[in-house]
Amino acid sequence: MVIYGTALLSGCLLVGLALGRILGWAIGIPKNIGGVGIAMLLLILICDRLKQSGKMGLSMERGIAFWSAIYIPIVVAMAASQNVLAAVSSGWIAILAGVLSVSVCFVMVPILSNMGKEEDPKL
Repeated sequence: MVIYGTALLSGCLLVGLALGRILGWAIGIPKNIGGVGIAMLLLILICDRLKQSGKMGLSMERGIAFWSAIYIPIVVAMAASQNVLAAVSSGWIAILAGVLSVSVCFVMVPILSNMGKEEDPKL
């Protein structure tokens, strides 16, 4: 069953990369746009469905957990291969985009963490 977890992860990656390539093509960029992110979202959705239906066994979870432990170093290596110097030297728009996206994330964390909480009637 561990191989099923690995196969599920691989399938999600292939579909995510294909969708990322199609998305890039659709907006006129000849590159993969968000393929790894799409793959991770697919994996989360499929795993949730399998858990709810009771079809995901412990060994399948272990197969996915094994690769998820390797995921962070892979992302760090991918980010290190990006040409940050060229992006920053190309103008202030890259710096502005980075600062704005991080700022929005900082603002959204408390908002999203409070969503769905029930209010205490005693307060």
